[in-house]
Amino acid sequence: MSQPLTLGIAGLGTVGGGLLDLLRANRAHMEGIVGREIKVTGVSARSKSKARRDSLTDYPWFDDPVELARDPSNNVFVELIGGDTGVARTAVEAALNAKKHVVTANKALIATHGVELARLAEKNGVALYFEAAVAGAIPVIKTLREALAANRIKRVYGILNGTCNFILTQMQNEKRPFADVLKEAQDLGYAEADPTFDIGGFDTAHKLAILTSLAFGTKVALDQIHVEGIQSITQADIEATDSLGYRIKLLGVAHETESGIEARVSPALVYKDSAIAEVSGVTNAVAIDGDYAGNILLVGAGAGAKPTASAVASDIIDIGFGFIMPPFVTPSAQLKTHKRAKLDSHYGSYYVRLALHDKPGAMAAIAKRMGDRDISLESIVQHRAVVPPTAGKAIAPTPQSPASVIIITHETTEEAMRKALETIEKDGKVTERPQMIRIEEL
Repeated sequence: MSQPLTLGIAGLGTVGGGLLDLLRANRAHMEGIVGREIKVTGVSARSKSKARRDSLTDYPWFDDPVELARDPSNNVFVELIGGDTGVARTAVEAALNAKKHVVTANKALIATHGVELARLAEKNGVALYFEAAVAGAIPVIKTLREALAANRIKRVYGILNGTCNFILTQMQNEKRPFADVLKEAQDLGYAEADPTFDIGGFDTAHKLAILTSLAFGTKVALDQIHVEGIQSITQADIEATDSLGYRIKLLGVAHETESGIEARVSPALVYKDSAIAEVSGVTNAVAIDGDYAGNILLVGAGAGAKPTASAVASDIIDIGFGFIMPPFVTPSAQLKTHKRAKLDSHYGSYYVRLALHDKPGAMAAIAKRMGDRDISLESIVQHRAVVPPTAGKAIAPTPQSPASVIIITHETTEEAMRKALETIEKDGKVTERPQMIRIEEL
């Protein structure tokens, strides 16, 4: 066999523990593939005394992950600490400067500092691999970086956050309100005590920033992604869209336009019979449109100890083979500046829900405001709102109760839609802010 592949692992939480489990179970299998011994020569975590499922006595302990990153006992530094600043970044930089290969699952670090770290890796002739940073076990990074390298990518999109997909699935299947399902997700460990990073769309944005760079050969530009979360989605939206033949999904979408790259995270309507509509629960899905490969859909576990450890191990195997390439396929010096397309120039169809004062002329006024912006309406459905029950008794709606109006538009610009809805709101015809969701033709 060749010289051993030695690993320094920093971070022993869910993913780090999963990686140690995988190495214990499958190390001989991995060694047979790469023709080299693979061994862990050091570990580090925030607390050595923390109760863990497995003993760490088999591994040399380092209190400081930066010291582990520099230690000559390992030639691959595996960063599973997390976070885009502090010790995670310092340790990765130390490893790269020491000419060590780096494997990380840290989406925030790559989305924020990926280009400068790639430059450092290329300068020192080492790998910086991050398959586990996006979509867990789904091999989307390798698909873009290797399998589809000969293609010009037209679009990449997908369900990149299992927490949001679980919440929307449960709201759909069990007819329960957002807050109730969010609490269940927290109880099950799918959502944090502060779920903002997930439900606000920011986790998806980090992942989309990485995919966008790989797909279009641009510098990672997290700040150029438009981000909306799912907090505004109500049971009324779930039921209305279901009756119209749609499902609501939180999607990350990036594609090139004449004015630049449109990269956005937002709730979207997809047809019930589309493949991505069938992706339920905590499952992730990523679709890639290549000019020669066509549309490819990858579906699988997007998080968790085993799926993410599998992705980390796949990068370790590549390094074991001696397979080293630029982290973003295109050498960092040749990455283009990300030119952001104007969001208002987005062209497509829209779903709109209005809580409309049920008064004579209200509907005509709404239609006129849409017409003023050259927005053609495909359908309008009106339902009289039912007042919530009080003391166990339903209260019948009155003529003054707001009516729920559902509008589906023909294709138009986002600028026209936003201006029309802004005017409708100012007119005082609605009792709450209009709900607008894009319809994605996938």
